[in-house]
Amino acid sequence: MKAYEIPIKVTKEGKVEPLDALLELLPRDQVVRVIILVPEPTDTEEQAAWSCLTAEQFFAGYSMADSIYDRI
Repeated sequence: MKAYEIPIKVTKEGKVEPLDALLELLPRDQVVRVIILVPEPTDTEEQAAWSCLTAEQFFAGYSMADSIYDRI
């Protein structure tokens, strides 16, 4: 089995560029396996995402009825 590594950009529209370079390497009229590797977020990006999710979940559970505890 051969493996080809080609950096390919996914555009904002979700299209793959340059698809032609990849298609030139692939055999015709055969089934091929495709493996896509995507970089994992950095620790900073992951921490920011967790912080945002935590705040969203916290405020989603807040009710105006809870405001009585703000005056204690």
